[in-house]
Amino acid sequence: MKKLVILGAGTAGTMMLNKLHETLDRNEWQLTIVDQFETHYYQPGFLFIPFGIYNKKDVVKPKRDFFPKGAEVIVSEIDKIEPDQNRVLLKNNTVLNYDLLIIATGAKVKPEETEGMVSDLWHKNIFDFYTIEGATALANFFKYWEGGKLVLNITEMPIKCPVAPLEFVFLADSYFTERGIRDKVDIHFVTTLPGAFTKPKASSILGDILTKKNIHLTSDFNIARVDNENKKIVSWDEMEVPFDVLVTIPTNMGDDVIARSGMGDELQFVPTDKHTLRADNYDNIFVIGDATNLPSSKAGSVAHFEADILLENILSAIDGRELKAKFDGHANCYIESGFGKGILIDFNYDTEPLPGKFPLPGIGPFSLLEETKMNHYGKVMFRWMYWNLLLKGSELPIESHMSMAGKRA
Repeated sequence: MKKLVILGAGTAGTMMLNKLHETLDRNEWQLTIVDQFETHYYQPGFLFIPFGIYNKKDVVKPKRDFFPKGAEVIVSEIDKIEPDQNRVLLKNNTVLNYDLLIIATGAKVKPEETEGMVSDLWHKNIFDFYTIEGATALANFFKYWEGGKLVLNITEMPIKCPVAPLEFVFLADSYFTERGIRDKVDIHFVTTLPGAFTKPKASSILGDILTKKNIHLTSDFNIARVDNENKKIVSWDEMEVPFDVLVTIPTNMGDDVIARSGMGDELQFVPTDKHTLRADNYDNIFVIGDATNLPSSKAGSVAHFEADILLENILSAIDGRELKAKFDGHANCYIESGFGKGILIDFNYDTEPLPGKFPLPGIGPFSLLEETKMNHYGKVMFRWMYWNLLLKGSELPIESHMSMAGKRA
């Protein structure tokens, strides 16, 4: 019997497990998934925890709730991948041989990569919200905070969910307005990017929204260290931004197993063909989701679109055929903008976010690059779709390839 092993049971790995379980001949293929944790987190929900919209129980479920019956699940930390031997070594001393391997080990935040970040003020005046621990600690802090300088800093790119930092400052504006202390809170968005976002046209529009909401923008800021004693972040060219509370988007890196296996780039992401999703140097290894080095967004919608492409290419590889399915970098992101409104962007490798209606031309019901209540409802509805459809590998009413239908150039 041939063996297909999936490393990582997050969003991407779980989707692939469900899709392959339904597709592969179970008499010919043994399907195994490996992950060291039993708990699944709805990571887009972390954004809402600091503002009391969600709490921990809203974003946590057992991973096994989303695994198909009969799937082989191994709970263990992964020690090393030995691609030349077609095997994976686990920390529990198990050796897994494979014919095909899918790497879905994701990305993790590494605040310790920045000097002074994890120091005296960590989770006292310095927080992240990309972990459940950071998000809940920040929620407790905000409950009693009476105002001051709130600085959000993106350490470096790429990061998971590139729109989340913008959403955070938009929601902070709404939250402190509703608390009646917005005039006491100075919100500062500090980014390593040349503008508010990675795509120039969307960056201009989102930058205008920052200005409208009286949120200060500092671009091209490459942080070198955090000065805990004087409460300021310092760039490599000695620019300084003081803070009373710092919300950091730390360096994002691939899993340490990728480094131990000698398979990653300097940030431990696996070099991957951006269209076929096959690992650059290994014909029987595929990579999906945040573990890749693709120039696409590291977001749940991207992993969903990749999964459809990867399924086709896995089946082609099994049959010894050319990998004809091509991922186009499609990303679809709702941006929560506060006060019950949101923005929607839809783009890929070659096409920037454009205005228009989505998904039905002229009808919508969602509006692209516009701030509307319907877009907010789309963001809210996504959590139900995530738990009930997306993780289970179900088909969603959005094509894997980006469509130009309904968009205005």
